[in-house]
Amino acid sequence: MSCCGNLKVWIQALRLSTLPAGATPVLLASALAAANGSFDCVAALLCLGFAILAQVGSNLANDYLDGIRGTDGADRIGPRRAVGAGLIAPAIMKLAALSLLLAAFILGLFLIVYGGWWLLVVGIISLVCAWCYTGGPYPLAYHGWGDLCVVFFFGLVAVCFTFYVQAGTITLDAVLLGLGSGLLTNNILVVNNYRDLEVDQASHKRTLIVRFGRKLGLVLYFFAASAAASVVMWLWLRGYGWGILLGLLPVRWSYGLGLQLKHVSGAADFERALRSAGQVVALYGVLLALGLAF
Repeated sequence: MSCCGNLKVWIQALRLSTLPAGATPVLLASALAAANGSFDCVAALLCLGFAILAQVGSNLANDYLDGIRGTDGADRIGPRRAVGAGLIAPAIMKLAALSLLLAAFILGLFLIVYGGWWLLVVGIISLVCAWCYTGGPYPLAYHGWGDLCVVFFFGLVAVCFTFYVQAGTITLDAVLLGLGSGLLTNNILVVNNYRDLEVDQASHKRTLIVRFGRKLGLVLYFFAASAAASVVMWLWLRGYGWGILLGLLPVRWSYGLGLQLKHVSGAADFERALRSAGQVVALYGVLLALGLAF
């Protein structure tokens, strides 16, 4: 196979199933802005573009950085990774990842019009951490900081600053919404790390589940689902209307998936569990956004 890979290999490397992690916080923040009479379509679309490009860029960076470390080898349970499997040359994957992160940075520059020059700092930190998640002298995911990064950047930062560029402020509702959605999004990582426990141990990737075991993974999973449900109830009590309770439906599904997780085994079962965790996030975003907006 060519060192550049074919279209199918690149589509798999992009990990399009993870896009709800980037799109959901933008959708929720924009719906919250709409509920407060501050929705701005152009700002929302800029945030969405930045989030998608940063998400896909970080996916390719993860593929490249884990590949050159030898983390994603032949003993991997999940889908093959392009660099680790020798399907795409490391240099080409690195160039693709950096190009997408650069594109996200350029697009994010337009948000300065809405939020001021200090947003440049937020954007730079976000993109640097996207690379340092599995790269740099202190790769965050290899030292147990992966979960915190997901909650912080795919929850708090994404929701709060998407809301800020539209409403001109950050409210407690935005902070709690960011925390709840970030924790629920992190369940995708929890399932991933739950699956990869043995492989991560062998490659010295010290995730929280490697450090404390799969039981902690289940605790984190249910805590995140409970936090997401609590945010829905908080917004309902704040007077956003009965429609907000639609957000409880995917949380109920998430509880069921968590109960099944300890019985999951084999690549196909884990792939379904990961896909379902991503679908929960997407459904949470869509239904809660509908409840907020209408």
